[in-house]
Amino acid sequence: MTLPPGIAVICLGPSGLEVATTLARALPDGALHGLSRRLPDTEVGFEDTMEHVAELFAAGVPIIGVCAAGILVRAVAPLLSAKHTEAPVLAVSEDGSSVVPLLGGHHGANALARQCADALGGHAAVTTAGDVRFAAALDAPPAGWRMSHPEAAREVMAAMLAGEAVGLSVEVGDAAWLVESDLPFADGAPTIVRVTDRGVEDNTFALHPPVLALGVGCERGCDPDELAVLVDEMLAREGLSRGAVACVASLDLKADETAMIALADSLDVPFVVFDAPRLEKETPRLATPSDIVFNEVGCHGVSEGAALAAAGADAELIVPKTKSTRATCAIARAASAIDAESAGLRPGHVTLVGLGPGEAALRTPAASRAITDATDVVGYGYYLDLAGPLMRGKTRHDFPLGEETERCRVALALAAEGRRVALLCSGDPGVYAMASLVFEVIDLEADPAWRGVGVDVVPGVSALQVAAARAGAPIGHDFCAISLSDLLTPREVVLQRVTAAAQGDFAIAFYNPVSHRRRDLLDEARTILLRHRPSDTPVMIGRLLGRYGESMGHTTLQDLRVDDVDMMSVVLIGSSTTRRISHRGAPAVYTPRGYAKKRDS
Repeated sequence: MTLPPGIAVICLGPSGLEVATTLARALPDGALHGLSRRLPDTEVGFEDTMEHVAELFAAGVPIIGVCAAGILVRAVAPLLSAKHTEAPVLAVSEDGSSVVPLLGGHHGANALARQCADALGGHAAVTTAGDVRFAAALDAPPAGWRMSHPEAAREVMAAMLAGEAVGLSVEVGDAAWLVESDLPFADGAPTIVRVTDRGVEDNTFALHPPVLALGVGCERGCDPDELAVLVDEMLAREGLSRGAVACVASLDLKADETAMIALADSLDVPFVVFDAPRLEKETPRLATPSDIVFNEVGCHGVSEGAALAAAGADAELIVPKTKSTRATCAIARAASAIDAESAGLRPGHVTLVGLGPGEAALRTPAASRAITDATDVVGYGYYLDLAGPLMRGKTRHDFPLGEETERCRVALALAAEGRRVALLCSGDPGVYAMASLVFEVIDLEADPAWRGVGVDVVPGVSALQVAAARAGAPIGHDFCAISLSDLLTPREVVLQRVTAAAQGDFAIAFYNPVSHRRRDLLDEARTILLRHRPSDTPVMIGRLLGRYGESMGHTTLQDLRVDDVDMMSVVLIGSSTTRRISHRGAPAVYTPRGYAKKRDS
């Protein structure tokens, strides 16, 4: 079982430090995380145990807590959702005598518990029945293997535990993890566990090793449904299982072909590509070499060549090229599991990640997971530091303030090499951040190397949202956001937008309200707004929101002063209907939506 990088060994005080240190050193990628007020010199420090453990769990980081099991359970309980994807969580006694896998038993925790117990000379308190009796489980196959009808695995394991005879039939691939296990397989048994690349009947349990490479070719702009139907019909005709497909493979010129990307997504396997010279080396093994194809793309076969290249030197072409009007496909079978990650160049991915305002508690689980899954992290150095322990094991690409376009180019170039890149932004990537710039760079620079790079955006909590939440509900009705920076937008356009918002009576969030050199635009905006709304309109100034030193100031439009605002501030201006009240001795601001009229009626 392959674990995510960066196993976190949690220690809460000196009494558990010796055991925690031993584990961190014994595990290949272990890091010692210590409660800062008690253990100031650990590799990773944290202030709030529950928050820190929850953040790590949400990000998919395996957790070993040298502490009471209840602490870990309470920290992760609100985040429990799907046992097949949750990270391992283990509790270890302070004397190292007991190691208890709490979550993820069949997804690395049991194996990790035994590894920890060996390092400590303790006992792994494994509780999953199959692992206790046989040190293996049918529903915990190696990476890339698939199960047909996973729910049936429980019944087969129950039969074994009850002493009933269960047989094993290995039809394809290397099943050493089963053959050499303690699972009591018997000859002539009525129930058979098949290791096969063939389709099986409904409700029949089988294991499918990743031994099939699916090579595809198509015309530019081919309908994804045409390619999908071609593949489905071919698999059905040949009696092959989708679960045994390790990857979809093609020529690198097709790295951005929508139909191929959609096919790989539907099969939940990697899409890998090869250049023409590499595919041309497969010509002696092709069943249907074509001079026409060679003249067009530089190799004698795309679908057959890609299938063979992905499956390896010992592979057999078991399904020659099959054609539809605009697409082709072929299948090669490998003697053992195909490592899809290294089978060819896998087009990389850029994920724009919104960190939120900075505080880990305000970062979404999806954002933490995106950083954990990345190989490389790009961004302003301060933002990379905000990611804290999630950066362990990542290749950092730090940039100073500015150079935003170069950050995008570097992120895209890394992804073009097959890397998984997280491009970090504060707040939300789509709100005065990097998301629009990435797509603009792709659009205007049109580098061919970026064609196959995937791009997605993980939203974050914006400064506007945090400021509004701290103040009460000032954006409870129509509102807008305006950046007062004139670096990229002409001053007259900025002021035109302020005027329009004032005339429309929107509540307004001013981003970038001032800078070291620009001190006048906020005052000009205030003057415009005073022409359209009362002088006592509530104004809120949020500074360093979600970070150390956070403050929320309250004033009015009349009394707003530029010197009260800096580069780390966001300024909220109420509409003409926004009200400030005192509740429990503190100010609360809200903009009514009109429910008072509804009540009166």
